[in-house]
Amino acid sequence: MNWKETELQEGQANANIFFVGLMGAGKTTVGRAVARRLQRPFIDSDHEIEARTGARIPVIWELEGEDGFREREASMIDELSQCPGIVLATGGGAVLRPENRENLKNRGIVIYLRANPHDLWQRTRRDKNRPLLQTEDPRAKLEALFKVRDLLYHETAHFVVETGRSTVNALVNMVLMQLKVAGVIKPAES
Repeated sequence: MNWKETELQEGQANANIFFVGLMGAGKTTVGRAVARRLQRPFIDSDHEIEARTGARIPVIWELEGEDGFREREASMIDELSQCPGIVLATGGGAVLRPENRENLKNRGIVIYLRANPHDLWQRTRRDKNRPLLQTEDPRAKLEALFKVRDLLYHETAHFVVETGRSTVNALVNMVLMQLKVAGVIKPAES
């Protein structure tokens, strides 16, 4: 377990909880389980974009390109991060835009689910819904994304959780424990 704690601002008890990390890190799975345990609404920003546009992410990506998708994503994160009492899983590239990093960091507690590129490749190698991995060498693509984004995730996060080979339940318990220690949630909430 590798935690990085930064100073939490006054009034962050019961703050929103935002998950960041590369594709396949477990943001949706862990986020949904944390939300269930805390009895809070769970939102996945990518799923919300799909629901509102009526199109899957690969289709949006194909029609509008990465820039068009990132515009939609920034708008969605701005809106969702202002909702009270939620648990939010962001898309893997959400941290690329400075405004997203600022909105997430200033509007809730950000948890970086960190996984090494090999584990991410193992988890995502058969997934056809990830446009960035539709290349000849998806493993090399993940390694390149990790090199660029790891620093941005660290910059944005209040806490870093190494996912490794931990079970979902173990990761959820680690997240909840850290949130309790930080005073973000009350002991009775989890």
